[in-house]
Amino acid sequence: MDNDAMIIDVKEDGFRLRDYLEEKHGFSSKLLIKLEANGKIFLNGKVVKIKKRVFREDEIAVEFLDESDEYEKVNLPIDIIYEDDDFLVLNKKPFRVVHPTKRHQDDTTANAVSFYFDKNDIKRKVRFVNRLDMNTSGVLVIAKNPYVHNMISQDMRNDKVDKHYKAIVDGILEEKNGKIIEKIARIDDNIRRVVHESGKDCTTVYSVIEEENGMSLIDIRLETGRTHQIRVHFEHLGAPVLGDELYGTRSELISRQALHCSRMVFKHPRTGKVLEMVAELPEDMKRIFNSNCEN
Repeated sequence: MDNDAMIIDVKEDGFRLRDYLEEKHGFSSKLLIKLEANGKIFLNGKVVKIKKRVFREDEIAVEFLDESDEYEKVNLPIDIIYEDDDFLVLNKKPFRVVHPTKRHQDDTTANAVSFYFDKNDIKRKVRFVNRLDMNTSGVLVIAKNPYVHNMISQDMRNDKVDKHYKAIVDGILEEKNGKIIEKIARIDDNIRRVVHESGKDCTTVYSVIEEENGMSLIDIRLETGRTHQIRVHFEHLGAPVLGDELYGTRSELISRQALHCSRMVFKHPRTGKVLEMVAELPEDMKRIFNSNCEN
């Protein structure tokens, strides 16, 4: 049995193993069938079928299958914040795409993580939990197996993950502490989004940290997580993110949008422990509001 097997102590009587893992621990039926077919589910140290009945004080062990991905493995630097058997968390640098695209096929975070996994004999696919635009930096969470990916993704969809950003916006906000509740929609095939009544509900909570030279350094907490949400909401307020060429204008102070995912807090699906991931601000944002850019 693998050292990183997921160990579950049964605390109730009257369940079949399959039902216990599905109802009490969130395993999908599809994943359990696949693990059973490969002999990766154990009861008290022995391989069993998922129809087996379990009882209080039994021990279930689940091993995850070795995997590989389709990404080309490229030796690119990554800044690791945290790692365990289930997660790899990075501080993504600006100017790097997360997934390969037509224009970026072998210089992405996916290529870098695939190389890192291969180098360290981590036989896992690269499963991104959250997404960051190419020019947005900060906390990027990668799951190492389908179970934790599914569980944390559910928490993301249900807005149970605490997501904080820091941004510099081009303007002075009238309300220094506020909540933006505006629907966001994609009106045509353009990647640009707009505030529009036909869109999805979006809520952005913010607090101004400092103001200087017509700019504001702000802390942001997302209650929802829509594409370009922060960029669209602050453009709607008349204070676009500094350097955002899609929703604002180019800036001489920074060569990208001044947006950084500074902190994510979530519950570990395996251990139940609350994890707080903090990503240090990159130098280009620090230089603009140097005195108050601490995380």
